Amino acid sequence: MSVHAVAIKALEAGPHTPQAVDEFVSSNSFPIVEGPAITIVYRGDVEAVNLKHWVYGLPSSQPLVRMAETDLWHLTLELPTASRVEYKLEVVKDGRGQWSNDPLNPNRARDPFGANSVAHGVGYEAPHWIEHDPTAAPGRIDEIAFDSKVFGRRSFGLYVPARLRLTRKYPLLVVHDGHDYLRYAALGSILDNLMDRLEIPDMIVVLTSSANRLGEYAADERHAQYLADELVPHLERILPLDGTPQGRCLMGASFGAVAALSTAWYRPGFFGKLLLQSGSFAFTDIGDRNHRGPLFDPVVSFMNQLRAQPIAMSERVFVSCGTYESLIYENRSLVPMLQGTNMDVRYVEARDGHNWENWRDRLRDGLSWLFPGPFLLTYE
Repeated sequence: MSVHAVAIKALEAGPHTPQAVDEFVSSNSFPIVEGPAITIVYRGDVEAVNLKHWVYGLPSSQPLVRMAETDLWHLTLELPTASRVEYKLEVVKDGRGQWSNDPLNPNRARDPFGANSVAHGVGYEAPHWIEHDPTAAPGRIDEIAFDSKVFGRRSFGLYVPARLRLTRKYPLLVVHDGHDYLRYAALGSILDNLMDRLEIPDMIVVLTSSANRLGEYAADERHAQYLADELVPHLERILPLDGTPQGRCLMGASFGAVAALSTAWYRPGFFGKLLLQSGSFAFTDIGDRNHRGPLFDPVVSFMNQLRAQPIAMSERVFVSCGTYESLIYENRSLVPMLQGTNMDVRYVEARDGHNWENWRDRLRDGLSWLFPGPFLLTYE
């Protein structure tokens, strides 16, 4: 062990009886976090247990060790301050491995593929502003159908603030994968709370999605045509929107961040603000072949063009990424390139991975910087 784990060492030093193991399991919360040390524990009469995680730079599979004369398995690792890590356990029985969540850890994070167990390092706390606040008036969300010349009939979600007044003009936030942001990143509660507390202005929010997400979001110019030439002008005709670049923002995570950045690139000056989270900004320094596979080929082509000739496509850009992501290099390198065009860029990293709760935890910082509300403007 590279870090000091008191609890598991105490059990190892004592008698390895079923009663001692029972007491150890009942008297601890799992995983056990002791300063920079985290101990994953599994109990069961199985052949092997492996930790599976998505921390870039560490082996993706690490074996737990069985304590002699017991059915208890354990692994101690270093977990830096304020870290948040999602993981699963691979349990091998009868020669077959099966991935599952950690049965001793009740903390789960959900995404479109299911759920993962979550480990929190010392100093991490889930933000208070993500929780539903019964005193905050909720915005209204409707599903709207729209006939696009580019993509045919489509639907999108439309969030309007609780205090909507037709005599006012509102900013527009377009959120790629918006329904997933609602389900897995508490976007509805966050918007309600931040608007109610005047940390961001009241705004109208469009929640987009695509059945061909990995194709359309990979810098497809048709997506830019759909948003900038069709959907946004349509919304500005029927809703009380600001209608200026400063009042328009594109937002997205992963491939959604690529869609936001490439749309702004195809239509420079139309969207004055961008919120890019863990963007899949793959590029190559030599040649045009990339190690991430053919799905990324259009992204690489776009990013190579952008890096060869950067332009000021927006006014303000907020970029965030997790330090445990494989995309951290690409996101870090994007920032100085954007800053070199004299765009106002803010970059935030967190000790987290490529997941919805990482993106959730950065929303207050990003939205309030791009759109500071009356409360924040008072103290600037």
